[in-house]
Amino acid sequence: MFHTSTFTLKILAALVWYIGVGVLVIKSSGLFLAANQIGAALPWVLLAMLGGIGIGVVKGKYLFADVCRKNLKRIESLENPMIWQFYQARFFIFLGLMVALGITFSKMAQGDYTLLIPLAILELSVGVALLASSHCFWQR
Repeated sequence: MFHTSTFTLKILAALVWYIGVGVLVIKSSGLFLAANQIGAALPWVLLAMLGGIGIGVVKGKYLFADVCRKNLKRIESLENPMIWQFYQARFFIFLGLMVALGITFSKMAQGDYTLLIPLAILELSVGVALLASSHCFWQR
């Protein structure tokens, strides 16, 4: 009943990956806008955005692409794939912790652009890293 193909698992893994891109880019954009609205100078906000993009490209190439490839190899090695096996349980635990930390830090940073900007850089860099490494899904 819960059996599926490795192809379906790869599609589900890619879907979660791209949802992460969307959520993080939208969230970081809101943080950058909030920082600008409460006093951060636009040139500094734009420079921070470029920094986040640059860091994300490096993370994507040297860290996230390896993680993506390893997960795809793990999926390919499954003999009897089940629908929930597109990521391991520890990935979902880690994802839940990261979402909770992101929400907590966002609330703590509200009203202080010196905290909003680093948080926005972090979130943008992770979103860009996910996007930059997503080519792994389409190479196989």
